[in-house]
Amino acid sequence: MPELLIVENLKKYFPVKGLFGKVVGWVRAVDDVSFSILEGETLGVVGESGCGKTTLARTILRLTEPTAGKIIFEGVDITKLNKKKLRALRRDMQIVFQDPYWSLNPTMLIRDIVAEPIEAHLKSQKKVEERVIELLRLVGLPEDAMWRYPHEFSGGQRQRIGIARALATNPKFVILDEPTSFLDVSVQAHIINLIRELQQKLKLTYMFISHNLGVIQHISNRIAVIYLGKIVEIGSVNQIFEEPLHPYTQALLDAIPVPDPDIKKGQIILRGRVPSPENPPLGCRFHTRCPYTMDICQKTEPQLFNVGKNHAVACHLIS
Repeated sequence: MPELLIVENLKKYFPVKGLFGKVVGWVRAVDDVSFSILEGETLGVVGESGCGKTTLARTILRLTEPTAGKIIFEGVDITKLNKKKLRALRRDMQIVFQDPYWSLNPTMLIRDIVAEPIEAHLKSQKKVEERVIELLRLVGLPEDAMWRYPHEFSGGQRQRIGIARALATNPKFVILDEPTSFLDVSVQAHIINLIRELQQKLKLTYMFISHNLGVIQHISNRIAVIYLGKIVEIGSVNQIFEEPLHPYTQALLDAIPVPDPDIKKGQIILRGRVPSPENPPLGCRFHTRCPYTMDICQKTEPQLFNVGKNHAVACHLIS
């Protein structure tokens, strides 16, 4: 399959301002990230809260402007596009936000929320409403839902509305930013199944962000593990879950609870707290918490390299 999206050395730094607005430092939310996504696949992105997952998503869509790097979508570097060309491209790149309560305007009818992305492209009011009805049915909501307001729906139903809105312009690529984290477990399963069904039916390509490894394993083809703004490991689902190489990946997997008391978990204990992205450690960013740290880890930053079969890791233990 061809590559739909290529991200090269992407960086997003936020300024830290002190007295009189003077810039006194930088928060390195996304720091030199590179990866690609094939047409029709789902790349899962996993990591602890605050590791840069959402900033990465927003930067790829240029909802947040990148500090440096390239974002190549269907062969076009979108970091160089002007506002007019970028607006046209947004038809092909959409996002489903994390919070189904705050991502929908409470003063708008569902009809207007779903229709908003397409009204600039379809002049006929009749065609717009036909499209809204089609989208609502596609995500499992009744036709009369279009004449109601967001507060009249449950969290799961609101997320279905968010998905309908994202699909309104027939996109090729959709970023799902923790779309189930605000939902009950029983509802999560329905939303995940809907997302998978829509991918097959509409031939969509996904980047699925989550801190829930169980969800990531269920929906992804490949997984990228992020720590403090950097990818530390990337590979297929089987490679990450059966042959994890980076100590951080191993610790995340070791923390997954299992319903069997005879299976011992928690063998890998991470020391301390996640360092600040404003002042990341020298060398390997994980060395302050890693149980296997060496002298080289404190001095030299490991580079992401391929260990075979498109499985890459950034760790001095493996090099």
